[in-house]
Amino acid sequence: MLNPEFWRGRRVFVTGHTGFKGSWLCLWLNHMGAQVSGYALPPPTEPSLFDLARISELVDHRLGDVRDLASLEAAMQDTQPEVVIHMAAQSLVRYSYVEPVETFSTNVMGTVHILDAARRVPSVRSVVIVTSDKCYYNEEWVWGYREDSRLGGHDPYSGSKGAAELVVNSYQNSFFDKERNAGLAAVGSARAGNVIGGGDWALDRLVPDIMRSLLQNQPTLIRNPQATRPWQHVLEPLHGYLMLAERLYADRHQFASGWNFGPPEESERTVGWIIEKLYTLWDAKFEWERDINPGPPECTFLKLDASKAHAYLDWRPKLDLETTLSWIVDWFRSYQAGDDAREVSLADIRRFMAIEPKN
Repeated sequence: MLNPEFWRGRRVFVTGHTGFKGSWLCLWLNHMGAQVSGYALPPPTEPSLFDLARISELVDHRLGDVRDLASLEAAMQDTQPEVVIHMAAQSLVRYSYVEPVETFSTNVMGTVHILDAARRVPSVRSVVIVTSDKCYYNEEWVWGYREDSRLGGHDPYSGSKGAAELVVNSYQNSFFDKERNAGLAAVGSARAGNVIGGGDWALDRLVPDIMRSLLQNQPTLIRNPQATRPWQHVLEPLHGYLMLAERLYADRHQFASGWNFGPPEESERTVGWIIEKLYTLWDAKFEWERDINPGPPECTFLKLDASKAHAYLDWRPKLDLETTLSWIVDWFRSYQAGDDAREVSLADIRRFMAIEPKN
């Protein structure tokens, strides 16, 4: 279980804090009393949860690029964090075909830089590197990928995330080894499924595309309604990242490895099912159109096996998919009504923390 007391007064350095997941994480950490420093580029969308929830008022907000090692290390030396959670990334598959060099430099060299900076900051005890379920070479099979499955990818984004995992492994063995460098931080990597939630306005992502269409009373453009994905609320993997960070801090190198935080099988649904369910919850006429320009190929099926996290971290999902979609619709309804996004999001965090995990 997550221990909120562990985070009270804890110095935490978060990269990518201006993004969707980063904003939710900063709200949660601040709620538990952590002293959060954020390092990232400006918010990638307009609107953004970062701006709506006024995250800059809650954290030591620093603009910077993880591809700039000198700037990144200076920020980390200045803040002397105890825990580092690295989420800054180029996170869009289709964009990676347009800008492959940016994708690889951000996702691979950004990971190199965060680990290289962390090994020179003596206060750092725990480092969580967030990659993606797409770090695995997708065989398009029905089995969930385990932490020791083959890495790789058919597209630049997936390839960059697989490469980032190799970087983590290399740094673990070379610079954070428990035998040779017992005093240094422990490093773990985390991989989640298709993360969804209120406050996401990213382009080329299904749920943000649907919610934009509903807010604007327009049909949703869909590329592949039969594609199946493992959907999970954003708070589910964040819960796992926080639990992993705690264990790395307390038990050090025992947990220094890769971890899957994927949803259960019942959360694996087609794109078409998700669209219809969100339209029903919004009480709107079901309208979507096939995108006549579907773009480069994308995987049709990919899921994670989270047995390791269940067994050794006691991490388990809390929300079923229908509840997740209901929370998302409620969040965007509140946004439409002009409610305070920070308070709406904090209410979801408190509600989530009060739920017992599913067995």
